[in-house]
Amino acid sequence: MALSDISRVEIEKAIEECDRLGRDAFLKTNGFRRARSYFLVHGDGQYDSKAIVGVAHGFLPGERPLTPDTPGFSGGAEHAARLLRRLGFLVVEEPGAGGPAHDELIHRITHLKVNRSANHRSLYKPIALLWAMGRAHRGEARLLPWTETEAALKLLLQRHGRGERLRPDYPIASLHRDGVWELRDCTDPVTTAHGDAGVKRWFTTNQPLGGLAEPVYDLFRHSGVTRLAVLDELVGTFFEDLDAAPLLTEVGLGDVDPAEPQTRSGRAPEQWLLTAAEYERGCRFVEEREAKTHGRRRTSTTERPLRSRTARYLVLSRSQGRCENPGCTGQPDDVTEDNRPILEVDHVVDLTRGGRDHPSQMVALCPNCHAVKTRGRTREALRETLLRVASERHADRVGGAAGGGPPC
Repeated sequence: MALSDISRVEIEKAIEECDRLGRDAFLKTNGFRRARSYFLVHGDGQYDSKAIVGVAHGFLPGERPLTPDTPGFSGGAEHAARLLRRLGFLVVEEPGAGGPAHDELIHRITHLKVNRSANHRSLYKPIALLWAMGRAHRGEARLLPWTETEAALKLLLQRHGRGERLRPDYPIASLHRDGVWELRDCTDPVTTAHGDAGVKRWFTTNQPLGGLAEPVYDLFRHSGVTRLAVLDELVGTFFEDLDAAPLLTEVGLGDVDPAEPQTRSGRAPEQWLLTAAEYERGCRFVEEREAKTHGRRRTSTTERPLRSRTARYLVLSRSQGRCENPGCTGQPDDVTEDNRPILEVDHVVDLTRGGRDHPSQMVALCPNCHAVKTRGRTREALRETLLRVASERHADRVGGAAGGGPPC
């Protein structure tokens, strides 16, 4: 068995065979069962990852297809799925449960490959992703004609780039290779992002219909945790020394406080609460991001700590719309114009004093309790209580210590 020798060429041949035979016949012919966890997304289809890799092995010179019982061969994260991801394919978990796993999308954004120029990361792909995320957030059409995509991204690159050329074809071709962007109605095979005239000529000739891959669009559209986690990552990684606010406003991600659960007027707070699994996934991202940003400062006219929108969102959701101070004497019965409870998210231990930007050290407080915690005579005793409450509530949401990291 030589999994490391398999390239995209062999994988694409296996995909073609699956398309030709149909899924059931392909699996039966090669002795595989339907996948239970990991699926390869390619074009408009989803494929059983282990079966595709097993059959692809047979396209190597002098090799035979692998069978489900081949020793050391599995479809799990360390074998078939890992190989496919290394080759640049999008692998998702349990597509029947609503598309690609949150962690898979975050991984792709966290490891976004971009060019560097003058010691800065290129903003081509981050700007394109933020634009598409804003469209998904508003529920706009997923796929657009190339002329519309090109015009929108040229304008954004001109206004918010670091001097990047006005060439939207570069990031779109690259995002397609990343498995994040879909291109349809193409006469020729999709170009790579390498070169100059050839890339531009391909888009001019083919005029593809394109946009975010459907499972990615669905996550940006429906998952507040994913949307905020990606926003945190893109802004924190690529705009660290820039003011991203004008760009976020223009793409439709800055008109509301992105740290708060999104609601429509008249909706009860219970309708935006997160499940325990969503809360735990969000915390995992916060912890991964925290490992890179803890103690760092963002420089503008003043220096201020880097803060996570995702962590604030998780705390507000965890609060169930009520002040988390157990001694609260009564928060306002009124709500905001968007029907949100009047709550403020607070770091129990200030970030400037070494506190964590993590739900286990953050609480949702009504304005009165927040004022007591900040400048009241009993603030030190209240802080001790709130730190315990934050730790306990966080542990309850993630099922104790499992998967949530240390509480403090």
